[in-house]
Amino acid sequence: MRYFISLGSNLGDRARHLAQARSLLIKSGIKIIRQSSIYETEPVDYPDQPWFYNQVLEIETSQNPISLLYLLKAIEHRLKRRPTIDKGPRIIDLDILLAEKTVIQTNKLVIPHPRMSLRNFVLIPLAEIAPDFVHPILHQTIAELVRTTMDVSIVRKIEPPQELMLN
Repeated sequence: MRYFISLGSNLGDRARHLAQARSLLIKSGIKIIRQSSIYETEPVDYPDQPWFYNQVLEIETSQNPISLLYLLKAIEHRLKRRPTIDKGPRIIDLDILLAEKTVIQTNKLVIPHPRMSLRNFVLIPLAEIAPDFVHPILHQTIAELVRTTMDVSIVRKIEPPQELMLN
């Protein structure tokens, strides 16, 4: 199954944390199909914190969505993410955005991610790699969602050191 997942970090060496998460995904048998650039993004829900580095990956795996969720949480734990303030600073944050055309609404997992269409830090990197992908509930392409979002937060592409990007 193909998924789109988001990566974010706003503590410590942000680019290195994203690179470590990508490496652990690959070591776990996840195939990265495409990756967006890395973007520096303004915090949205809790503004009194450092700016984030964000990225979106298109991945392929045989794992079902719940298994993938557990893998992402295990990677966060391995990279020493610890609970803080809700929406607050974090070493790493990994979220499933989309799972092909699948719609899931359980207590543990909601796909498509319920706030993705409201967040520039997700939409802009996602539009870079999948502008024509149609949101399975909103029935709009990612490019259309970028054009119509009410989010005015700043999202700017950065150039991390090459050794921190996949070849």
